[in-house]
Amino acid sequence: MLTRHSFPHGNMRLAGAALLALVCLLSACSSTPTRSTASRDTGLRTRGAPIQDPSAGLEEISIEAMALVGTPYRYGGNTPDSGFDCSGLVRYVVQRAASVNLPRTAAEMGRRGTSLDRRDVASGDLVFFNTTGQPNSHVGIYVGQNRFVHAPATGGTVRLEDMTKSYWANRYGGARRVVAVSNLPDAPAPTIAPITPAPVSPASPIDDDPLGTLARTRDAQADSLMSTRVPAAATPPADDDPIARFATQ
Repeated sequence: MLTRHSFPHGNMRLAGAALLALVCLLSACSSTPTRSTASRDTGLRTRGAPIQDPSAGLEEISIEAMALVGTPYRYGGNTPDSGFDCSGLVRYVVQRAASVNLPRTAAEMGRRGTSLDRRDVASGDLVFFNTTGQPNSHVGIYVGQNRFVHAPATGGTVRLEDMTKSYWANRYGGARRVVAVSNLPDAPAPTIAPITPAPVSPASPIDDDPLGTLARTRDAQADSLMSTRVPAAATPPADDDPIARFATQ
């Protein structure tokens, strides 16, 4: 049988020290902090969260603007038939969609309504750019997802642009809200036409010569087709500026 007298005194002290070190090591491993898991989870949730798009604005204005994409640019134009410049497009759309009359120039529009922070811009708001060295020298209509509709320049057409592109991002001058939701006109109630009963036709007499009637009907149709003339196609109106659409912007 072994007793503590079987080991030298020095060896007993070494064994005790080794045992104490082992106990401390096990205790440290079992108490490892877990805060890193929580922080990693928080970071993953932040990166994976959906992007908040402030586009729930005046959709009527956005829809009206999108419907005009492709309309030719024309300096001073303010209707789909004549073409649009930038402020003519904005004025036309806002008046049609919200019954609000804006000034004719982009600079004057920049003094109307309420100024907005970039993060608060929503569909139907006006966005302004400095494209000529002057503030508010160009204007468009924001339609959501960092995009806006505008009439660019001679030779171009009304188009959809990405505001995050460097050209527009470097020239962005601000945004303004010129129409409040409460100012939108109420949609008219649908009109239901009364139902008129169809007249009752008298019974047709019995045809005692159906083949003769069919032949006479065909002869009448043939005479009608021969006498009908197809009108000549109308000559399209001459373009008052045929070079503009091909000019380099």
